[in-house]
Amino acid sequence: MTSLLFLALLSAPGMPADDFSTRVQQAKLTEGAKDGPDYQKKMWAAIGDRTTDALKSCIATLPKPDKAPFTLVADVHADGSLGRVEVRAPTDVATCLLSRFASWKLPSPPASPVPYPIEVDFSIAP
Repeated sequence: MTSLLFLALLSAPGMPADDFSTRVQQAKLTEGAKDGPDYQKKMWAAIGDRTTDALKSCIATLPKPDKAPFTLVADVHADGSLGRVEVRAPTDVATCLLSRFASWKLPSPPASPVPYPIEVDFSIAP
C-alpha cells in the first residue's frame, strides 16, 4: 500500500531544495545510497502500523474521502523530528494524513545529508 523512500544526497550548492519535485528526487537518491535501505527498514518498523492506522482513520472520518494517490515528502532532523512536511496532490485524505504525520518523531537518521529527506508514495486500493 505504501512505500517509503529515504535518500542521502545533499542538494547541489546554490540549488534550493524547496521545490516539491526536487525534494522527492533527492529523497529517492538518498534511499538508494549506502545507509538508505537500513534507515528505511528502521523507519517502517517504527511507523508502519501507525501510518496504516492513521490512513484508515482519515478515510473513516471524512465524509467523501478522495482516495487518489499522493506523495508525502519531509525532512528528518537529527533528533527524528520532521520539518517541511508536504503532500501532493493535496486531497482531503492526504491533508489529513499530513496533519498526523507531521507531529511524529522518527528514528534518528544517518548523519548525512542534513536534514535527511524522505518520500512516501501512497496508493489506496478501492
